[in-house]
Amino acid sequence: MKKLLCASVALGMVLTGCSQSSTKSKKDMKIGVIQYMQHDALDAAYKGFKDYLVKQGYSAKNITYKNASGDASNSDTIADQLVNAKPDLIYAIATPAAQAVAKKTKDIPILVSAVTDPADSKLVKSNKKPGTNVTGTSDLTPVNEQMQLLTQLMPKAKTVSVMYTGSESNSEFQANMAVKAAKKYKLTPDRKTVSDSNDIQSVAQSIKSDACYIPTDNLLAANVPAVTQALDEAKIPLIVGEANMVKHGGLATYGVDYTVLGTMTGKMADQILSKGKKPANMPIQYEKASDCVLTINKDKVKQFKIKVPSDLDKKAQYVTTSK
Repeated sequence: MKKLLCASVALGMVLTGCSQSSTKSKKDMKIGVIQYMQHDALDAAYKGFKDYLVKQGYSAKNITYKNASGDASNSDTIADQLVNAKPDLIYAIATPAAQAVAKKTKDIPILVSAVTDPADSKLVKSNKKPGTNVTGTSDLTPVNEQMQLLTQLMPKAKTVSVMYTGSESNSEFQANMAVKAAKKYKLTPDRKTVSDSNDIQSVAQSIKSDACYIPTDNLLAANVPAVTQALDEAKIPLIVGEANMVKHGGLATYGVDYTVLGTMTGKMADQILSKGKKPANMPIQYEKASDCVLTINKDKVKQFKIKVPSDLDKKAQYVTTSK
């Protein structure tokens, strides 16, 4: 009887331990965040995520934020640090950061954002059914509509340079889409790739097309002023992948709202942490194309003497170049 009683007590202790683990409070949940580099869009994706979770009762003190400053080796080091800390969930912002941390763990749930195509980036088995410990939100922009916008604002344009970072898989994915869309709208595309920030000015200066297009490229998003400095001298307008790039010197875009993406990812995090959902069964989510915002830089409209069609003028959000 004593042995049976001891066994019962031991079993009760085990069950109690399991129960405590499964009912861990939101304020005690630990979340690690790795952001590839600092620029407005990625910062917004982090803000939307954090703000949503804090409103839901998660503690800001238990959200550990790390920025890799655009360096692959930093991403790898930070990924190791986060995984070794064994948080309840990891949030990875931008493709290189997501790839770095996904290689380090198959057990900790990982949510990604600002990743154009998680399947193409080998983060999930498919975007509809990830089948791994990774899921999240995509920042795939309406590339076709962006190229159409170029032709609407510059109807005389015949050629377009598609500029992107050759080592960023998300950028190459969008560049391929842009080249295809350019041909659809009777534009002759010309690829221009950069490898790091030292290439940007010289590559931009080499552009001779009627217009230039840059997708949601992390390196170039952080260096739009360097691109536009060279393009402005050659009187070449720049169509970009997202709204913050317009504020820094691009002419226009149809872009996703990165704060909204962050909030969407925060909702997914809450489902995983508080409701026990599995990333493997949670499809990659997208902002609706109909919700994408037309943003136009009125300084650039004036500079390039562009006549904005009335239908675009009515729905556009106008901004000025940030100083």
